[in-house]
Amino acid sequence: MTSPVSELIELLSLERLENNLFRGQSRDIGTKYVFGGQVLGQALSAAQATLDIDPAKGPRTAHSLHAYFLRAGDIEHPIVYDVDRTRDGGSFSVRRVTAIQHGQPIFVCACSFQIHEDGAEHQLPMPNVPMPEDVEPTPKLSPEKLAQLPSKVQRWLNRMGPFEFRPIYPRDELNPPKRPPFQQVWFKLGERVGDAPELHRALLAYASDFHLLGTTTFPHGISYYQPNVQMASLDHTMWFHRPFRADDWLLYSIDSPSAQGARGLARGQIFDRAGHLVASTSQEGMIRVLDAAKAAEG
Repeated sequence: MTSPVSELIELLSLERLENNLFRGQSRDIGTKYVFGGQVLGQALSAAQATLDIDPAKGPRTAHSLHAYFLRAGDIEHPIVYDVDRTRDGGSFSVRRVTAIQHGQPIFVCACSFQIHEDGAEHQLPMPNVPMPEDVEPTPKLSPEKLAQLPSKVQRWLNRMGPFEFRPIYPRDELNPPKRPPFQQVWFKLGERVGDAPELHRALLAYASDFHLLGTTTFPHGISYYQPNVQMASLDHTMWFHRPFRADDWLLYSIDSPSAQGARGLARGQIFDRAGHLVASTSQEGMIRVLDAAKAAEG
């Protein structure tokens, strides 16, 4: 049997159809549609595959990604990624990626890359939280509780995913209390993988979609697992600041400054265990709470 980590790496390893055209497969991990992190990671992989290495200046590494989710992805079909080589300047390169399914764009993003340069440096400190070894792994739901949930939610909660997550302050997602819109989660890939920075950035893009939008629901005592709650990512932004490994513990510190107009905004900072800020994220998503009759119809 292949491990969840091997399956994820295979998922992020795209088939090259043409010079700037790639195809990626989809995975059903218990979400109704294609998981947004999958599309983020595959799009970044496609963009990275179109960069040339300048022998004099070295490789160009991703420093930012700005994406919009346009349509829900179909889990049963592959996704084609069309990369536009927008610009290759002296220090920066820009790629625009369109993800296509059934002849229609489902996702667009712009990725920017830069050669290594030295300059002014500062960062905000990592929150003072217990180290991952001092945080208990999230316990699995009992079979009795799982049996009460829809089959897709059961697969989502009962799966052995490629990443391990250890929330500092766990929340009961089936009976969520109201609490301030903040959370910190330690996470890491379940196995050691190679040293290629491009792979670790694609893996982090995949993992960055976990927990982010969910933080916007905390003050309202609602959860994605409730049948009358509809949630979907609208956009996703990511900045890569410093080197990191996705197979070592990283702390995801998330807050949600606002929710309004059936949308919620979340922001994240990702630190390595030494306290270095390695990446930042932001995401806005749709959040709708339906009445019981509409939820039953849907």
